[in-house]
Amino acid sequence: NHLGSDGTRLWDETDNFYYDVLHQPDKEDIHIKIRSIVGLIPLFAVAIIDSETLQRLPKFQKRVKWFMANRIDLSANIACMEACGIDSERLLAIVSPERLRIILEKMLDENEFFSDYGIRSLSHFHTENPYIFNANGEEYRVDYEPAESTSQMFGGNSNWRGPIWFPINHLMIESLQRFHNYLGEDFRVECPTGSGRMMNLWEVSLEIEARLIKIFLKDKDGKCPVYGDTEIFQNNSYWQDLILFYEYFHGDNGAGLGASHQTGWTGLVAKLIQQRSEYVCEI
Repeated sequence: NHLGSDGTRLWDETDNFYYDVLHQPDKEDIHIKIRSIVGLIPLFAVAIIDSETLQRLPKFQKRVKWFMANRIDLSANIACMEACGIDSERLLAIVSPERLRIILEKMLDENEFFSDYGIRSLSHFHTENPYIFNANGEEYRVDYEPAESTSQMFGGNSNWRGPIWFPINHLMIESLQRFHNYLGEDFRVECPTGSGRMMNLWEVSLEIEARLIKIFLKDKDGKCPVYGDTEIFQNNSYWQDLILFYEYFHGDNGAGLGASHQTGWTGLVAKLIQQRSEYVCEI
């Protein structure tokens, strides 16, 4: 929320979003107003301390009280440490519940981050509204690119300007579930934004899971999004059931991109399937 002793703010009060800040020597700081996962990652900084744990740590409680009373300059960046949750938990988070609600409006907007196949790494907003920055007579721009990068930067075979990445989505799911454990059933947001459907944060996390899992499931036409237009994987009986765990996925149609044997982070889909099977019946 605040960076360093000069009070630089990553939170933009006009756009209600977190942005990178360019610190210029002897000049004002500039918010780099790109709607990317940079603005979503602050949600990952969340932990819940239950009442039983706090009771076992009286010295920790004493230090927390001192910190909240004497370091207001720092404690202002931590949400709700003093307020109790639904079961007397305490919340340690960068993002307050009020800001969480505002950020989720953009994240769960299908015209921004919320693809049919998960959370995009860059908002679809930048399709028609590229971010343009001019420096030293040169123009730099960031467009929404849902597939492979159109730039050779970082080798060209990696793209964080639109595609869906499993590690980021998985961390978002776990963060929303932690927030739910503190905020409870009554904290509800519209999902997707503009749909009129209100969900608690656990239900939102399951909706994200469902969209990620859908990448690997056949649709009504018998096509599997992960294989895109690759005919042999879609239709050949010897290949169509051999699932590949791609590095990242097309932000609009879910097709697999990058390395095709990324059984590390993309293998997280197995955990999502397991968790969804355990909890979806409660929705």
